[in-house]
Amino acid sequence: MTNPYKVFLICFTAFLFFGCFEDLDDNPASVRDLNNFVWRGLNTYYLYKDEVPDLGNSRFTTSEYENFLNSFNSPEALFEHLRYQPQTVDRFSWITNNYIELEQLLNGTSLSTGMDFGLVRHPNGSNNIFGYVGYVLPNSSASLQGVTRGTIFYAVNDVPLTRSNFSSLLQNRSFTINLANYNDNGTPDVLDDTIIPNGQSITLTKSALTENPIFKTALFTIAEQQVGYLMYNGFTRNFDAQLNAVFGDFKANNVQNLIIDLRYNSGGSVNTAILLSSMIAGQTGNVFSTEVWNTDIQSALSVAQTTNYFTNSDNGVPLNILNLSKVYILTSKRSASASELVINCLDPYIDVIHIGTETAGKFQASITVYDAPDFRRINANPAHLYAMQPLVLKSLNAVGYTDYSFGLVPDVLFPENYANMGTLGTENEPLLAAALQIIRDNSRVSPQVNQALELVADKHMFAPVEVGMYVNP
Repeated sequence: MTNPYKVFLICFTAFLFFGCFEDLDDNPASVRDLNNFVWRGLNTYYLYKDEVPDLGNSRFTTSEYENFLNSFNSPEALFEHLRYQPQTVDRFSWITNNYIELEQLLNGTSLSTGMDFGLVRHPNGSNNIFGYVGYVLPNSSASLQGVTRGTIFYAVNDVPLTRSNFSSLLQNRSFTINLANYNDNGTPDVLDDTIIPNGQSITLTKSALTENPIFKTALFTIAEQQVGYLMYNGFTRNFDAQLNAVFGDFKANNVQNLIIDLRYNSGGSVNTAILLSSMIAGQTGNVFSTEVWNTDIQSALSVAQTTNYFTNSDNGVPLNILNLSKVYILTSKRSASASELVINCLDPYIDVIHIGTETAGKFQASITVYDAPDFRRINANPAHLYAMQPLVLKSLNAVGYTDYSFGLVPDVLFPENYANMGTLGTENEPLLAAALQIIRDNSRVSPQVNQALELVADKHMFAPVEVGMYVNP
């Protein structure tokens, strides 16, 4: 990517668990100094700076500024005060008190049971929720204890899951899930579905795991055409070469139709998103996306610095490009940031058949801001480990489409049926079967159920940071 700001969409997938420095400077930073760092960083980079009066360049005299800083008892309190409409507009900015843990987490290793799960509101509309398992990582606690795709759990440590308690129950290093059966009562209407405890339970323990985002690939012959399938669960730079190799295999097998499964993919590197999109569609040299920053930064950047392009190589290594005019992409409400970027930025160039449910609606990017004169890691203040991840830009596709805060709407509404989740990568898996039917019949399919149940949380929401775009300035 030509943008010197080199954007990454990072999916933060687990708890921060790594050790930090045992000793900091003998003179730790005061609350006032930490608050000064927060204000300076947001005043410089924050995307919504112009909408927050207290971030104005001429907002305070010197004495007023000191009084303002001292009126907040923690950097977290000031940070939250300066966020712009956090319930609706800025849902994704955050602050951490340990950037060492953050940096190690970004290397791809996290504490996990190996169980990918979503938490969904009960069909009866109560505040009770249940968990479903999307997939299980090999050689993990979940795989060793017999958790499989489609496993349903209604309680943890014998305590039924609710909106108010799920976080405390599932954040522990070890816990027991109490299992249930999902009964759709033989109808497509989710409102009469029930969750029935079955008396079984499984105890799981988290350990350090590194997840390969290339979870499943497959080839099918449909209507005398080769169809490639890829379940891709995270845009992780460390696996770009393997992703290119997958497309090399698709190319060698003359794949004419491609299904990309992003239903559990909540983000990763935008460079990887560009590579994946380029391998699908080609379009070398055409605009992939453009960036909009706050007024001060935008005025200092050239068009070239805020534009990303499709490419035919990765650091000089040729990409295996299929040059397709159509792609089928499977999504859920858990599909976010880089997943949405691929859909949105391919759409002006090729026919994107979007199957599943609306996506998460994350189109903004953030940056790691350190307490340093230039806000970079190399000059970070040794007196503390605070860093911020404020939203600093939003991404637009080649025709300017952005601000999809409610998610990207599918062409074919097809929520997962928790009573019949099927086996990933096989023709009996419902969403994959729907895509194959469209390819076979060149037609649309009816939704599996009338509506999707409300997603309350998933495994990615247990880290103290949100999914979003990450920018290296």
